[in-house]
Amino acid sequence: MIDLRNIETFFWAATLGSLRAASEKLGTTQPAVSQRIAALELALGVKLFDRAARGVRLTAKGQELLAHAEQLIQARNDLIQAARDHTAMTGRLNLGVAETIVQTWLPTLIAEIHGAYPNLTLEIEVDTSEMLQSHLMSRKIDLAFLMGPVLEPRVENRPLCTYPLAWIAKPGLYPANENISLDTISALPVITYGSNSTPYRQVRDMLQRYRISSPRMYGSASLSMIARMALDGIGTAVITPIFLGAELDRGELEILKVDAGPLKDLHFTASWIEGPGSHAARVVTHMAQQIAQNSAGNVLASRADEADT
Repeated sequence: MIDLRNIETFFWAATLGSLRAASEKLGTTQPAVSQRIAALELALGVKLFDRAARGVRLTAKGQELLAHAEQLIQARNDLIQAARDHTAMTGRLNLGVAETIVQTWLPTLIAEIHGAYPNLTLEIEVDTSEMLQSHLMSRKIDLAFLMGPVLEPRVENRPLCTYPLAWIAKPGLYPANENISLDTISALPVITYGSNSTPYRQVRDMLQRYRISSPRMYGSASLSMIARMALDGIGTAVITPIFLGAELDRGELEILKVDAGPLKDLHFTASWIEGPGSHAARVVTHMAQQIAQNSAGNVLASRADEADT
């Protein structure tokens, strides 16, 4: 077991350049400092310092481990500070969000953040997942909730939620209670997410595999616009029904049975660039994961209740 106190002693001895200065900083004796460093070297199996008459000098391995020691000490300090004051997080968090999240559980998250961290200011940007990834990598935003993961160096990804895609249309647009062919579907426009999105490419590739030449596809970054076009009978939407419960319950829209391969689910992640200042992104992500999980559970429970009645 490695004692964090020994790691802290190593850090201050290296930073201050002498065991005496480290003992004064830590309020202990110089022999105690020497013992702690020796214990750490024994536990790690490496030599951290070259002792000299005028002080101590880091070995190459000691220099390599110093940054890790600093991170551990900072993490300990962050933990203590967060425990002492539930309003400790301050400043601004630039949050980018895909509209599917906006239409589902984002308002709940914002309310919880406001209650727990009133001194943390949120700057919220709603855009396509493609644009959010670009803005994340250029550091215009600190945290993104998007269709992920973002497979770039130093980017941390955490799963948030998974939503199904479905073929959705206005009742009466096609024969009721029948499987609809893609040829029939393609007689009208297929309406889905923007042309650079994963769902758009998925539907386009599916239509092409079924040898439907030059399909008419309307791509939109606005989910409300996609739903509106479907409600107006302009064509068939390929969208997640997760936020269309009211329209489906009222019979204004219906989920179609289409003779085609299954549509792949939408996977949303919280993604951020790891480094200094990423503490708020981690905390908010943890809150978002819990809320997204509860939201999905509530939807499933509601559907189960409807099936029982």
